[in-house]
Amino acid sequence: MQVAEWRKTIGEMVRDHMRSPELEHYFSVKMTKPRAQLMITQLGLYIRHRRDCWAHVSANCPVMGVKQAILQHEYGEVIKDDFSDFGHLYLIIKQAEKLGLTGQQVVETKPLATTTATLYAWAWLTHAKSWIEGVSELTVTEWTNDDRLLGDIGGGHSTRMGKRWTEDMGIPWRDMPNFVVHAQADEEHSDMFLPFLEKYATGEKEQLALNAVQESLDLFALYRGGVAEAMEKING
Repeated sequence: MQVAEWRKTIGEMVRDHMRSPELEHYFSVKMTKPRAQLMITQLGLYIRHRRDCWAHVSANCPVMGVKQAILQHEYGEVIKDDFSDFGHLYLIIKQAEKLGLTGQQVVETKPLATTTATLYAWAWLTHAKSWIEGVSELTVTEWTNDDRLLGDIGGGHSTRMGKRWTEDMGIPWRDMPNFVVHAQADEEHSDMFLPFLEKYATGEKEQLALNAVQESLDLFALYRGGVAEAMEKING
């Protein structure tokens, strides 16, 4: 498939994922301060874990252009980019501070059992499977933030959850820096690896890549379903 075909095919898979009962339930949970604290700290664990996963893919990949793209991607996530001079975990910490948490509390938070299970799964998949599958597994999760793709069905994760925070807790958009940035940055990240899928995910590898996309979306549904269930157990 060419880039446009990859974009359309993966895009439809992401749209189906965002319209799934699991995701609709996740976005329907009324947000309170304690629930938001749980959600943002679990997201912090997820974001930190992605750094390991991208390193696994780079180690598995012999293609220098892909390694360079991963380094470019990770420099913005870990060091600095147009949105942050301190990496994207800093954005999580700044947003968590609006909920009364400290940076230390964010860093030292304990994962839910479902978070642990899905992070282990992503780690194994990106380590043990081919780099083409690894790239597919990781890049698709960023598509779930792409308002260009999802605007007509409520928007990407950051936009939809930001609206939920504003409606339920009265927190203004400017006080949600992680959501603000990822509603924009992940549009670029969504496009970043498509040329490599066009060039290298050919023949039988095409279906491997698509299977990896679906596998990752299924894991994302499990991760967010676990967060939703845990939030609903919190009263007040």
